[in-house]
Amino acid sequence: MSIEIKAPTFPESVADGTVATWHKQPGEACEADDLIVDIETDKVVLEVVAPADGVIVNIIAGEGDTILSDQVIAMFEAGATGASAPAESSADAAPAAAGDDKVGPAARKLIEANNLNAAAIKGTGKNGGITKEDVQNFMSASTAKKPAAAPVAAPAPIAAPGERVEKRVPMTRLRATIARRLVEAQQTAAMLTTYNEVNMGPIMELRKQYKDLFEKTHDTRLGFMGFFVKAATEALKRFPAVNASIDGSDMVFHGYQDIGVAVSTDRGLMVPVLRDTDSMGIAKIESTIRDFGMRGRDGKLGLDDLVGGTFTITNGGVFGSLLSTPILNPPQTAILGMHKIQDRPMAVNGQVVIQPMMYLALSYDHRMCDGKEAVQFLVAIKDLLEDPTRILLDI
Repeated sequence: MSIEIKAPTFPESVADGTVATWHKQPGEACEADDLIVDIETDKVVLEVVAPADGVIVNIIAGEGDTILSDQVIAMFEAGATGASAPAESSADAAPAAAGDDKVGPAARKLIEANNLNAAAIKGTGKNGGITKEDVQNFMSASTAKKPAAAPVAAPAPIAAPGERVEKRVPMTRLRATIARRLVEAQQTAAMLTTYNEVNMGPIMELRKQYKDLFEKTHDTRLGFMGFFVKAATEALKRFPAVNASIDGSDMVFHGYQDIGVAVSTDRGLMVPVLRDTDSMGIAKIESTIRDFGMRGRDGKLGLDDLVGGTFTITNGGVFGSLLSTPILNPPQTAILGMHKIQDRPMAVNGQVVIQPMMYLALSYDHRMCDGKEAVQFLVAIKDLLEDPTRILLDI
């Protein structure tokens, strides 16, 4: 039965995609749910899997082609088998044929690919059947018995003396989109940045006191981001202009707080969104951010994770940044930049005291938010962080 392989349905914010990598080629056998192609969009890489056991008949959209939502990119024949292996001599084929009915399809493919003797493999499946894991264990055991070969270092590319080597690679769609949006933000928004500093001592003491109990109770680590998200949520409720966005000639004031958290990945910066942070506890915030980070590294963030957001927090401090000017994430009004915690001498009640200090930076769009509101918003975050009980008491 012929089946059309289509591109995924893109959301309204994604116009098209690019075929990144075909993992299966025409005529190659596929099992149901095998990954066959990656589709790269402006936000994430989408995976398309085989709808059933069978083979790809032909590829319509090759690697690098631009495709639209639900566009047919290949034809698939369900139930068909891949190209048969070269015929073996009767003497070679005899050992495998003896237990052929006990060898699963995946195991048989692995045996043929590595030219193994099926009769020598002990099956642990039903009725002594040989599974894929049995073949892998047999191969591992065989490798362990052999003396390890001396590693052969790959020859390093030799550059002529004085040669100035360059490497040119095409920019990915994600990085190109990031570049376009950041330039657009600087060109279209009246962007300003206000700075302040916060004493992280109270939160560090609170974290030191409760981090073990917190992790035992909630099965997630107690970090700093949970406090910053809760403080930003409370400040956004007090200053709704900072939680707004511009849509054409309209100002849109959001009655909810969806805070994006910048996550660095190998493919570029991504901003998954925490939904309705006013109703989230610190434990839920920390576990969700941890999940975002893990899925971001594995390329598993979905489009739903990245769409929307009324405010953004970025933390350059994890990389050692002491001070920076974050760029707006359009169409949002503001973005908060966290930085490295560093001990500095501070004047406290007329005395010089060493305190763990962090610089905060708030970049904002002056078209939507006046300087007074932006400064007061940042001061509110500072006050909430320096006295965390304010978050609980809503004062």
